[in-house]
Amino acid sequence: MAVETPAAATAAPRRTPRGPLRRRRFWRNGSETLAAWLFLLPSLAGFLVFTAGPVVAAGVISLLDWNLFSPPRFIGLDNFARLGPDDTFWSALLNTAYFTFVSVPLTLLVSLGLALLLNQGLRRMAVFRSLLLLPYATITVAVAFVWVWLYIPHDGLINAVLGVFGIDGPAWLISDDWAMPALILMSVWKSFGFGMVIFLAGLQAIPQQLYEAARVDGASPWRTFRAVTLPLLSPSVFFTVVTSIIGSFQVFDQALVMTDGGPGSSTTTLVMYIYRTGFQNYEQGYAAAQSMVLFAFIVVITAAQFLLQRRLVHYDI
Repeated sequence: MAVETPAAATAAPRRTPRGPLRRRRFWRNGSETLAAWLFLLPSLAGFLVFTAGPVVAAGVISLLDWNLFSPPRFIGLDNFARLGPDDTFWSALLNTAYFTFVSVPLTLLVSLGLALLLNQGLRRMAVFRSLLLLPYATITVAVAFVWVWLYIPHDGLINAVLGVFGIDGPAWLISDDWAMPALILMSVWKSFGFGMVIFLAGLQAIPQQLYEAARVDGASPWRTFRAVTLPLLSPSVFFTVVTSIIGSFQVFDQALVMTDGGPGSSTTTLVMYIYRTGFQNYEQGYAAAQSMVLFAFIVVITAAQFLLQRRLVHYDI
């Protein structure tokens, strides 16, 4: 005798909520979106007023002949044409590039080395971390004045220490050869604390099981650093490199206080030259054209770094 099996129940079609339920969902989603925009509004307003707005304004001013006192006059791309034969501009750009591509790697090495040291579980690590972060938290102008005293040729502390080892220290800030290295040394000391904190946070986020597995496999400390630490620390390295390069291209305070761009123009940076052009020579249009070139350099270098991150940065553990 055949047994009849009940027909499979078909799922009822899903109905779109109507009436009060649909309105409630609409207002709930709308309130969440509004709340998100309200939280973003302060940062967005600050970006528009203090970053995007000045960039657009500089682009407009770069097309003008304006000395702050007489009415501006439109001259098109003439300010950009002046950059070609301006030897001081190109010298300032080379000085800025030299400062950036020497100070940034040194700062990264010092920051990473100290972060690795602090990550060893030293006692009173919070105290050491606070002391090492203190230079970064100090105002640059104040630090620059202290380093001017340290660099005094005969009575300065640095040359006094070198003299103990029989080394005749140079005239740091008045030497064409040593003025820029002196600025770089001061800047590395001033900036390493920021990268150190970033690297330390990245190191503490790496799972300890990976180090234990490397030890079980017999990996040496250097091999463990290359195969485990460095790849998983690459997002922190990438962030620090990008922010450090952007900041170094805008170096101004320490050069102004310690050398005033001298001797000659050996430490004249691009931002210092822009400042002198705009607020000492009162050529606002030409200064704006220089700032737009600096902005373009920073954008290109940052974009190149973001393209390289696809191959060099590892975000997955």
